[in-house]
Amino acid sequence: MIALTVDQQQIEAEPGTLLLKACLDSGIYIPNLCYLEQLRPAPASCRLCFVEIEGEQQPLTACTRVVEPGMVVRTDTPAVRRLQKTGLQLLLSVHHVDCRNCPANRKCPLQDMAKYLKVGLKPKHLDRRLKTPEIDRSHPQLDYYPNRCVLCGKCLEVCRSRNGQAVFTFARRGFDTVIHYLGASDSEPITGAAVSACVAICPVAALLPKNAD
Repeated sequence: MIALTVDQQQIEAEPGTLLLKACLDSGIYIPNLCYLEQLRPAPASCRLCFVEIEGEQQPLTACTRVVEPGMVVRTDTPAVRRLQKTGLQLLLSVHHVDCRNCPANRKCPLQDMAKYLKVGLKPKHLDRRLKTPEIDRSHPQLDYYPNRCVLCGKCLEVCRSRNGQAVFTFARRGFDTVIHYLGASDSEPITGAAVSACVAICPVAALLPKNAD
């Protein structure tokens, strides 16, 4: 086992363990959205799991660092919190905040992180930029809500692994990025179990079975 210190607390982890996993397994919360244990290398797309590591000049994402003997980590510094708050506010600026009517209400990581970081769900200093259409119904079994989606990429990996081939991909760029269904010509309809897995892995109810809303 490898011993390291996180927020003045000594923890242990198996060699090769990602720092984010080591912290979460030890009950040390670090905001994150895109982390999925089976994904290596980690996509680090949500830019939320920042920490400071002694000897490094700037904060780094915990999902991309492997634990090292004697590593000293701080998860709650002004620089870390500033980066996390900025990242969350940018996500919320392209998110349709309608918690009351969302199936993820009260079990949503965005709500949890906003409370944890003391960030309002509707940042007033950022322009809101929503996508059209509100609902993409192109998939034969699922409906996609792009203005709920946080682009964590978990559905891409889970749907691919459960169905044996890619079902979704990222399309467009920047603030216009969405999850795109590859289409019947490129992928067969996914199985019922895979549909359930794709829905379950989405943290914000951006993917739902048809007629679920």
